[in-house]
Amino acid sequence: MSVTFVHVPHPHIAMRKKSGPPMTTDEHVGFNGKIALVLTTVVGTMWCAYAFAVLAFVALPFALPGQPTGGVLQMIQWVSQTFIQLVMLSVIMVGQNILSRASDKRAEMTYKDADATFHESEQIQAHLIDQDHALNDLLDKVAKLEAALLAAQKKA
Repeated sequence: MSVTFVHVPHPHIAMRKKSGPPMTTDEHVGFNGKIALVLTTVVGTMWCAYAFAVLAFVALPFALPGQPTGGVLQMIQWVSQTFIQLVMLSVIMVGQNILSRASDKRAEMTYKDADATFHESEQIQAHLIDQDHALNDLLDKVAKLEAALLAAQKKA
């Protein structure tokens, strides 16, 4: 009797080690995607939000009540259509960029954690193999002792 166990690693482990963690910067983009990334990078800055705010404030005097073109409706339209859409667009994009970088960091950390866990499980597998060898040696010794006892009993 002996302990026989053959560890077969999951094929996903080898593939995962090669690929690494998925990152937003690894995404494939074509020509249109590159244009979108450039525009997103430019518009998704606080400096762009400040520029949009200045642009919106240029139009503010014409929307104020008491002006020939102004009134409550024009003021509401200025706030909702000009200021919020222009300025908040950039502010939201800045927040999304920060969240994206944080997500990449989490993905990297999760990958490293999984890799460390995989390494630890390999160590456990190696330890178990050593224990299997030790158990097999003990089982061989017990079998030899049993055989010697049976032989001694038959002689007696």
